[in-house]
Amino acid sequence: MTPHLLSVDQLDRDAIDELFAIAQRMEPIARRRKICRVLEGAVLGNLFFEASTRTRISFNVAFCRLGGSVCDTTGFTFSSMAKGESLTDTSRVLGGYCDALVMRHPDLGSVAEFASAVNVPVINGGDGPGEHPSQALLDLYTIEREFERVQRPLAGAHILMTGDLKYGRTVHSLIKLLSLHEPMHITLVAPTGLEMPTPLLDLVADRGHRLELRDSLDEVFEPIDVIYATRIQKERFTEEMIESFKGISDEFIVNRAFLDRRCTPSTIVMHPLPRDGRPGANDLSTDLNGDPRLAIFRQTDNGIPVRMAIFAKLMGIESDFDRELRDVGWRVPEAIGVDDARF
Repeated sequence: MTPHLLSVDQLDRDAIDELFAIAQRMEPIARRRKICRVLEGAVLGNLFFEASTRTRISFNVAFCRLGGSVCDTTGFTFSSMAKGESLTDTSRVLGGYCDALVMRHPDLGSVAEFASAVNVPVINGGDGPGEHPSQALLDLYTIEREFERVQRPLAGAHILMTGDLKYGRTVHSLIKLLSLHEPMHITLVAPTGLEMPTPLLDLVADRGHRLELRDSLDEVFEPIDVIYATRIQKERFTEEMIESFKGISDEFIVNRAFLDRRCTPSTIVMHPLPRDGRPGANDLSTDLNGDPRLAIFRQTDNGIPVRMAIFAKLMGIESDFDRELRDVGWRVPEAIGVDDARF
C-alpha cells in the first residue's frame, strides 16, 4: 500500500487478501479478548467535516485498541477552515502534530488534496460523492466471511445493489472491489436519476461481470445471494432534486416481505448505515430486525479489525502487533446485541 489510503483503485487482489489476513489476526483484539499496545505513544488526528457516527468512532476505537491516542474534530465551525485556511495548510500543520490522519470532507477529491501536503498516512473517510475505501473493505470482508460461514464460493454470486447509486460513495468503492473477483452477476436497482455512474458500469462490464440494470424491486429476480441497500443521499441534492424525488415509491424498500418473496434463507442483507427508519424514507426496513439474514451489525463489528489492519499496514506494524498480547481484565459479554450470535 502507498503511504495513504485514498481510493480502492490503489488495491489489487493480493493487497486486499494481505489486508484481510491482518484483519483476521486483529480479531482477538477487536473482539475484546486481547490487549495490544503496539501504537502506544502514537496520535491519530480525526477530522470529520461531514456528519459521522460509525466511521469516526470506529477509526477512534481501532487506533485505541492498538494502544494509540486520538485527537478529534468535527464540522467546519471549530476548524480554522472557517477562517479561510486551505486544506494543504491544515494538513501540514496537523501532520506536525499527529502520526496518522483520517479525514471526511463534503467535496470530491478534497482528501487527496489534503494528503498531497503531508507524508504521514492519510485515510479517506469519505470525500463527498466520491469514495469510501475503508467502508468498501469492511463490506467485502463481511461478504467473504458470510460466504465462508455458509460454505459458498463468491465466484458466480448474485449481488443486488439498490438505493442511491449515484451519490452513494460506499457502492462506488464496493463495486470496484467486487469487480476484482471472478465473474459475478451484479444487479443494480435505482430510481431514475440516481443510477450508478457510467464509468463504473463500464469498468465492471470490462472485467467480465454480468450487469443488470433495473428501476424497481417489484420485479422477478434470479436467486439473490447478497443485497446491499443504501439510503437516498438527500444531503447531496439541490432544492430542485429534493422536490423531484419526494414521490419515490416504496418499490425501493428492502423489507421482510421482499426477502420472503424474492430471496432465500441464506441471502445476506447489508447496508453501510445509517438507515433511515422514518416513514417514507425508502430505506432498509426495520421489520428485518432479528432476521438472521440481516448482517448490518456483523458488518459494523467487522469495521474494527479491518480499520486496525489498515493502520497496521500504513504504519508498518503488521509483523509486530501480536507478539506481546495480554488478556483483557474486564468482563466482556459473549454477544454485544441481544439478537447476536456469540463471537
